[in-house]
Amino acid sequence: MTLQARTAGLDRADLSARTIDFDAIPIVDIAGLWSADLADRQTVADAIGAACRNVGFLYVTGHGVPQSRIDEVYRVASAFFDLPREYKLRYDSNRLQRHRGYVALGDLAADPHDQAAFDLQEAYEVSLELPATDPDHVAGNIMYGPNVWPDEPPEFREIVYAYYETVLTVGRRLFRGFALALDLPEDYFDDKIDKPMGQLRVVQYPPQPEPIDPRHIGVSAHTDYECFTILATSAPGLQVRNRAGEWIDAPPIPGAFVINIGDIMERWTNDIFTSTVHRVINRTGAKRYSLPFFFGANHDTVVTCLPTCRSADRPARYPVTTAGEWTVANITAAYSYRKPKGA
Repeated sequence: MTLQARTAGLDRADLSARTIDFDAIPIVDIAGLWSADLADRQTVADAIGAACRNVGFLYVTGHGVPQSRIDEVYRVASAFFDLPREYKLRYDSNRLQRHRGYVALGDLAADPHDQAAFDLQEAYEVSLELPATDPDHVAGNIMYGPNVWPDEPPEFREIVYAYYETVLTVGRRLFRGFALALDLPEDYFDDKIDKPMGQLRVVQYPPQPEPIDPRHIGVSAHTDYECFTILATSAPGLQVRNRAGEWIDAPPIPGAFVINIGDIMERWTNDIFTSTVHRVINRTGAKRYSLPFFFGANHDTVVTCLPTCRSADRPARYPVTTAGEWTVANITAAYSYRKPKGA
């Protein structure tokens, strides 16, 4: 499937969504993934696998990240985004030409099919902190290298990167659960995520009064590029498209992250795990914050059908790619800083 091809035929003018009970998107307590007992870990993995096969989205509790740590990120995010535009543009990705720093309102279009559309949000991009001497960074790889940190608020770097490292740890544990769910050795993915393309977006959505222009919503319809996403959010707005083509509200649940499968995991699993189309519309009447952590594999990881996901009746459906090739191609389609000047 080509980049974001599954969003090409969507009716972007239809902004309605059905409100349903939380149990329509599964809730899984993942505390057992830290158990010393393999049977406990396998039980959780089986529940994760069922959600990934049937929905592609799930809520997870028992992850060990206190709400206070998430709230601190919201606090410093609000303080940063309230600063004058001239200050924020010092860290603008268009100026820096790096996949780090500030992304101003209008500089991202998650669904690239409508050239007049852009997403109604501003964000700050943070990734794995690496030195300027990192060989991949020196070679020009946009997914690696040092982060760009604002001076104000002064605690922004400490609080945001502490959260980054905490969620990275949760993500690595989830990878072990995915391995068990796919009948693979529990450590199967370990050497594929020791230098991961883990991208945290600290996002602020402005309130969006009616009538809503469908070309400019919080995040337009898309799938995520990477292996999976770990999402914390301050308010409702996320909508998930089910297999019947209905948009379903996925409001936040206290104490839970939202996890969704991305394109790379879908390709790895030969469509057994589902990368599900979703979008964001902020109808809350207030600013909304979200913290999507896009957990990507190492840039050069070869992505080919996993051995447990193919058979004579289910041959591999996708050509071989690398995690970096797929991710960078999608970033190039979505972000203004990757466009040729004048495009």
